[in-house]
Amino acid sequence: MAGLRERWEGLQPTVQDGLIAGVVTLLGLVPTLSSLGTQLGDLPRRPADALSAVLALAQTLPLVLRRRTPVLCLAIIGSAFAVHQAMGYPTTFASIGLYFSLYAVGSYLDSRRRVAATLGTAGYAVMALLLQRLGSPLRVTDFVVFYLSLVAAWLAGGLVRRWRAQEDERRGLSAQVAVGIERARIARELHDVVTHHVTAMVVQADAASFAPARVGEALAAIADTGRRALTDLRQLLRVMEATGDPSSGEDRVPALGRLEDLAEGARLSGQPISFTSLGSVADGGRREVELAAYRVVQEALTNAMKYAPGRPTTVVVNHACDHIEIEVASEAAAGPRDRRLSGGRGLDGLRRRLAVLGGELTAGPTPDGFVVRATIPTAGEERGD
Repeated sequence: MAGLRERWEGLQPTVQDGLIAGVVTLLGLVPTLSSLGTQLGDLPRRPADALSAVLALAQTLPLVLRRRTPVLCLAIIGSAFAVHQAMGYPTTFASIGLYFSLYAVGSYLDSRRRVAATLGTAGYAVMALLLQRLGSPLRVTDFVVFYLSLVAAWLAGGLVRRWRAQEDERRGLSAQVAVGIERARIARELHDVVTHHVTAMVVQADAASFAPARVGEALAAIADTGRRALTDLRQLLRVMEATGDPSSGEDRVPALGRLEDLAEGARLSGQPISFTSLGSVADGGRREVELAAYRVVQEALTNAMKYAPGRPTTVVVNHACDHIEIEVASEAAAGPRDRRLSGGRGLDGLRRRLAVLGGELTAGPTPDGFVVRATIPTAGEERGD
């Protein structure tokens, strides 16, 4: 049933309307379905002839126009229905086309809806008066009840039209929210990449000014850091281009094995780094988890290089069976404690990132310095914001 619905929704609107018109027309030719048709007026019956067949077709075939020109569709079908009733022809299932056309006007007419409703009501009043003049035994209340059934079909289309408008608005709002989330994510990525590499280059340049004998090493380290920065930025820009290539976002996700590269890059900046990896990295891990772990270590080392330059820093990554534990601890710099160590935009963004993955990040001062701890589940689904 679901497959049939998907196939139907995949058809062009004109094809759908053509199929509806064709099916209603074929059903209108089935004599046993005539009792399901609409009858108004109760005038003396006359036998069916060629004109009755034409009028029956005029109540079904115009349904192919129900979306493109719903008012014209209703005008043709309504006129054919009125003539069919006034001539006293036998009831036909084709008369159900009147309700389809009313539903179409309520559902697809975008402008001048009140004008269309007024003209339709006037046309019905003329038909009721004509039937009365031709000797219809129906009372005014009977015509009013029939009119209300027609209004119900119109209102049903209006309700569907309103529902579609609300769905379109909801999808538009969802798209805006998705764009905002993506922009925030890219901003965090850009912050992590630029801050880390630029900080490393600044620290390396400062170190060279204090140790002229090691200028060559410092320049080599700066060049290497610059190349890393350009590589990361190129990968990030590929994602921002939204090329639709499934592989475009994969290269930007660092493997957990590259955490040692972060530590080595910090060492080249003059930061004493002790890196320890416990457990084994699981194969086929979630890429968002790998990226989050990489960004935690990257941000923690960036803060250590900025606010505790030259002080010993310890990085411990523990690969448990269902989660990753990370601890980055740096000794306090000499002199007054820098309050900026409490973290800023980078750590706040990491907290939100890990919360989405079901993880947790804490950061704060210790008697010996500053420590960042993170726990990231390696399995499970992401949480909504």
